[in-house]
Amino acid sequence: MGMGAAHSVNVLMPVFIALLVAACGSQQRAGTYSESGGHYRAGRPMYKVGAPYQIAGVWYNPAVDYNYDETGVASWYGEQFDQLYTANGEIFDLNQLTAAHRTLPMPSIVQITNLENGRSMQLRVNDRGPFARGRIIDVSRRAAQLLGFETNGTALVRLTIMKDESIQVAELAKRNGGDSRVLVAEAPSVMSVEAAARTKPARTAAPPPPPSPAASINTVPSPVVVAALPSLPEKVKVVPVKSSGRIFIQAGAFSVRENAQRLQSRIAPLGSAQVMTASINGTEMYRVRLGPLPDVEQADQVLARVVDSGYPEARIVVD
Repeated sequence: MGMGAAHSVNVLMPVFIALLVAACGSQQRAGTYSESGGHYRAGRPMYKVGAPYQIAGVWYNPAVDYNYDETGVASWYGEQFDQLYTANGEIFDLNQLTAAHRTLPMPSIVQITNLENGRSMQLRVNDRGPFARGRIIDVSRRAAQLLGFETNGTALVRLTIMKDESIQVAELAKRNGGDSRVLVAEAPSVMSVEAAARTKPARTAAPPPPPSPAASINTVPSPVVVAALPSLPEKVKVVPVKSSGRIFIQAGAFSVRENAQRLQSRIAPLGSAQVMTASINGTEMYRVRLGPLPDVEQADQVLARVVDSGYPEARIVVD
């Protein structure tokens, strides 16, 4: 990766993720093995959603979510992974406008906006990752250059999915086969997690069960072959940034104020903990946050302390 520790490790297959995260920087990638137990055709893009998987105590549930909208920290990856296979069977090219995301279908088109300079562009998600805590997307080196954060290694960003564009590119990839199981989220991925009513703090909540082998993902064969998906144009626009750029660690979100207050008291020794309210799809939510923090480096440090205190689903958010 171009900036060493500043960039998250991008991992292709969940079966290899635990090993790679433990290795902390290994360049090995599972080039041709698919989550569904099959194999990719080398260099041919496939449509892929994937099964739920767990990393470092956090469950990720890939799904089709056309309401996806999230803020956080982006990183980039480059030379070490150039010309290796991505999680949906494409060949990674550090000079193409692509990205890795934990849960969005592959391929999907996202709009990414650098909240520090207003630069905004579209990227195609074709890989899984990043799995370093505190990062929501890994972009190619070229994308980092155009967005203006290649040198810094990270940037505060907003991500939104482009519905029509994502459907179009997914239909192309399906010609090569892919998942027949389609999980459509009715609400934004992050918000649906936040909106879940919790009666216990996050540290005692039972993780969801792993997927049953019997519920394997079927493939949809197609006689039409797509050798490669069209490259996205290097079209960068500068947009007004509405975000204040304030960085927080969100330890949890609740629909019951008392639950949020209990979590607030537990993490208060770690920093300035506060309960912030927000209306999400008509529901009043109580979000427990630490901050604001001055920069990404300190946010990473505080996030690590919160996670070590028993809250593995804590994350960095930007207001």
